[in-house]
Amino acid sequence: MINAENPIGIFDSGIGGLTVVQSLRKLLPDETLCYFGDTARVPYGTKSAETIKRYSVEITRFLKSHNVKMIVVACNTASAVALPVIRAHFDGPVLGVVEPGARAALRHAKRGRIGVIGTQSTVQSGAYQNHLLDLNPSLFMIARACPLFVSLVEEGWENDPITLQVAQHYLADLTRENLDVLIMGCTHYPLISHVIQQAVGEQVQLVSSAEEAAKETLQILSQSNLLAPQKRVKDLFYASDNIQGFQNLYERIFKNRDASFVEAHSEFFNLVQEIYRFRGTKLFAEPAAWFESIGSAARST
Repeated sequence: MINAENPIGIFDSGIGGLTVVQSLRKLLPDETLCYFGDTARVPYGTKSAETIKRYSVEITRFLKSHNVKMIVVACNTASAVALPVIRAHFDGPVLGVVEPGARAALRHAKRGRIGVIGTQSTVQSGAYQNHLLDLNPSLFMIARACPLFVSLVEEGWENDPITLQVAQHYLADLTRENLDVLIMGCTHYPLISHVIQQAVGEQVQLVSSAEEAAKETLQILSQSNLLAPQKRVKDLFYASDNIQGFQNLYERIFKNRDASFVEAHSEFFNLVQEIYRFRGTKLFAEPAAWFESIGSAARST
């Protein structure tokens, strides 16, 4: 049963979804977060739609076993192709990052001129472009793939001069289009928003799909009377591979490690998906205790 004290589930194909975590913590400090980063199978952008749907259903089952009250799909690729199948397997609210980002861009586009940057797969999918043009067919749209941005963020080069040079190269065409708004259509990109802003100019409004998803999460939980009254346990972060690398980036962003970190290798991942199927049976004497109480030592496995 879904209740207000249950955690929010979040998943991404890797580590970019930590920007969604960052935004959620600012707006919803009393919520507990359960994050799954599918670092063993990243990138999703090179996979078929059917494969992405299968991965998304598996992760939905995993999060469901942790009694999440809502699922935020922090991956642009999965948001574009898998939301209907996720909703078919989960009774609570499900939110992607594409639609919140698109809606915010439309609000800020006074002259109807919008740009989108993202990974190759997100741009080629046309997810943002199609959604925006459905809302307003008269918009001027331009999209640009910026694949190196992800690697630059993961290398920790947010403030390196090379990153600005790459941004200026990628975004040169967009600066000539007199854009109102530029959507950062990858959850890694807010970590270099200062560089992107410098490259496109202060006159362009940047829209973070991560921030907009957090705002809509607040709205959904409030309307559903599912806002947590108090945070009682630590946030829990899973990565399907290289939990140490994941934790290093987490610490770089948040400047602490006051959370639990667990590597969900394939055997563990598959087992946990099945746990929720046995609820109400005598297989488990007590519910699985996934989360650590606040004040206890952080767990890293």
